[in-house]
Amino acid sequence: MTNERRVLLHQNKQALAGSVAARFLTNMVDVLAKQDEAHVVLTGGSVGIAVLAAINESAARDTIDWSRVNFWWGDERWVPRADAERNELQARDALLDHIDVPPGNIHAFGASDDPAEAGVDPLDAAAARYSAELLAHAPEGAQYPRFDVTLLGVGPDGHIASLFPHRSGIRERDASVVTVRDSPKPPSDRLSLTRPVLNSSDRVWLVLAGSDKASALGLALAGASRDEVPAAGIKGRYRTMFFVDSDAAAQVPENLIAPAY
Repeated sequence: MTNERRVLLHQNKQALAGSVAARFLTNMVDVLAKQDEAHVVLTGGSVGIAVLAAINESAARDTIDWSRVNFWWGDERWVPRADAERNELQARDALLDHIDVPPGNIHAFGASDDPAEAGVDPLDAAAARYSAELLAHAPEGAQYPRFDVTLLGVGPDGHIASLFPHRSGIRERDASVVTVRDSPKPPSDRLSLTRPVLNSSDRVWLVLAGSDKASALGLALAGASRDEVPAAGIKGRYRTMFFVDSDAAAQVPENLIAPAY
């Protein structure tokens, strides 16, 4: 299999979410036919959660043996565990609470109201715990699992996960998890996987909808630096796909777009 980078155009956000959901389910069937378990990285945001809801609503949902699928997150907001802004809570509401996935297969980041460790900064401690959990599920000699699919949203500024332009997080090479403080997008404190972890995935799927994403997408595909547009520095091991609606694709050259409807 060779590395590919493709842009798939959809008429609107609903069609985009349905397309990603259908492709995800098909991919999980293929992955689980070849290996014992799968590792998936989830994203938050309105489009990312819409994809999870579309998976839940699909007639093919229960063709997957969810007991063999592990779910991780690309990033998380440092808020209480029951906060509606938390990516984990939104993912549970949209999909995870509706499928037969063991609790141990859901690898959520820590929350701001988790019990604190004496003398340790809570955000730093949460990053260390998630790094340790990644390591515990990694192949021998690796720091993190071999991810099969990583879903990512892209912000209007080109950020992915909680790796923002011109911040140290996008340049981190050694750590698997970084803390984010004074984020340009609220809430100010966050946790995020780093670029090497995201790029370790066999397939990276970036999902974008809306005209406010057009500039970031255009710059990412035009070869902008990862410091300026973090999405430009993301590339799956085998395949990188941009699932976009017509508004987000406004600044993408036509020769890069493959219609998906």
